Amino acid sequence: MGKNHVILLVEDNPDDEELTRLAFKECKFVNELVVTRDGQEALDYLFVAGKYSDRDVANQPQVILLDLKLPKVDGLEVLRRIRGHHKTKLLPVVMLTSSKQEQDILASYSLGINSYIQKPVDFNQFIEAVRQLGLYWLVLNEAAATTGK
Repeated sequence: MGKNHVILLVEDNPDDEELTRLAFKECKFVNELVVTRDGQEALDYLFVAGKYSDRDVANQPQVILLDLKLPKVDGLEVLRRIRGHHKTKLLPVVMLTSSKQEQDILASYSLGINSYIQKPVDFNQFIEAVRQLGLYWLVLNEAAATTGK
C-alpha cells in the first residue's frame, strides 16, 4: 500500500520500534522505514548532517512519526526546528506517543503538528492505528512539494 517513499520513525524505545515494524509488515507497507533513536539523530537525518551528511536532501520523508519523549532533543524541540526551517516546514509530522496529557497535545498543535496519535497498548489496536495512519498519510494525503532548495 502506498508509494515507495521513506517514512521517518523517531523512536527511542526498541519495543515500540519493533511493534511499528511488525505493524507495517502486517499492513503490507512497502515504504522504507528509517529509524532514528533520538531527537538529535532525527535532526541530523532531516538536515543532512553528521552520519547522514551524504544523504540526498531532495529525498525527504513522506511522513515523520515523532515520539514526544526523546533523549538528547525532545520531540517538541524537533518539531520546532522542523517547522522553523524552509526545507522541512511543510513535511507532514505525526506525533506518535504514549502521552495523553493535554499540555503535550496543545504544545504539539501550537508548534504545527499535523496529527497527534496516542499509541494504543493493545497490539491489534496498534496495527489498526498504523494501518489507518498509513492509508491516510501514504495514500490519500496530497503532500506539498518539498525540495532541498
